[in-house]
Amino acid sequence: MSRADTQADLPLRVTQLSKRYGDFEVLKQLNLEVTPGAVHGLVGLNGSGKTTTLECLLGMQAFQSGEVKLLGLNPDQLHKSHGGIVSIFDSPSLHPHLTVRQVLEHASLLCDDLVRKPEEVEALLGITRYSNFRIRNLSLGNRRRASIAQALLGSPRFVILDEPFNGLDAGGVDDVLALISKLNREEGTSFLLSSHQLPYLEKICSHLSILHKGQIVVSDRVEQLFSAQQSRLQVYCDDVVRACAIVQDMRGVTIEDNSATGILTLQLDNIAPALINQRLVEKGIMVDELVRERASLTSLFHDITAHEPVAEVVS
Repeated sequence: MSRADTQADLPLRVTQLSKRYGDFEVLKQLNLEVTPGAVHGLVGLNGSGKTTTLECLLGMQAFQSGEVKLLGLNPDQLHKSHGGIVSIFDSPSLHPHLTVRQVLEHASLLCDDLVRKPEEVEALLGITRYSNFRIRNLSLGNRRRASIAQALLGSPRFVILDEPFNGLDAGGVDDVLALISKLNREEGTSFLLSSHQLPYLEKICSHLSILHKGQIVVSDRVEQLFSAQQSRLQVYCDDVVRACAIVQDMRGVTIEDNSATGILTLQLDNIAPALINQRLVEKGIMVDELVRERASLTSLFHDITAHEPVAEVVS
C-alpha cells in the first residue's frame, strides 16, 4: 500500500503544525493522528489552542507550517469528501428563522449521498417534537442536537465535534454518547471530540490526546494511558506518623501526603495495596480502611497539567 493510500484511509494526520497570532506561538509543531474507527478525545486547559487546532484542520485559519490531511485531503479540499467529513462547533450555526425541519430539508438538497431522511435524524436525536420550532426558539442543547442531526443526513466517515456536551442536560448527554457509540460500532464512523467534560470523554473514547503548551504531550489508547499511570492509595489508620516511617522504604511506594488529617496518601507503582496492609498490620498499626483511587482521565489530566499557568487565553 502506498503512502498516499495510507493517508487516504486515515481520518486525520497532522504533522508538525505551527500556528502563531503575531508573536505568540499557539501551536508548536503539533503532531496528531486519528486512526480509522477511533473515538479520539482532544483535551487541554482553557486557552491551550483546541479550537484553533480544529479551525486549522478545517481550513478556517491559515497556519505557518506543517501538514494536515483529513481522509487524505488538504484543508482546502474538504469539499471533495462529499460529506465524508463533517464538523460541529461549540456554537451551532443554523439559520435562526428556519424551523428544524426546514433546516434539515435544505441540507438534504445539498447532500450528494443522502442516507437518512430528515424525519429519521430528528428521531435519532430526539427532536421530533421540535420539528416545527424555529431554531431561534430552541435551547442551546436542542440547537446542538439539530446541528448533529443535520450532519448525519449523509454518511460521514469522520466527525469532528467541538464541546459536544455543552448545553445538554443529563439525558441529552446520554443520548449523544449513545449515538456516538452506535455510529462508531455499526457504521465504523471515526470521531474527534474536543471537550472539557473529561468524565464523558472517559466513557466513550478509545483514544486520547492531551494538548499542552502548544503540543500534543500525550496520545495513546485510553487503556494504555491508564495502565501507565500510578495508582493512588489512601490509608486510614491509628498512627499516620509511624505508618509513614514503615512504608517509606518499600519498593514501589511514594509518600504523597502524611498530613495531620489521619490519612496517609501513597502513590503505588506495581505494588498491591494488600502488601501495604500486611506490612502495617505486622508492625502493629491498626488499619481501619484502604481506599484505592482508580486511574481516571481527570487524574491523568491533572497530573500532566497541574500548576501550569496559561500565558494568554487563546481558544
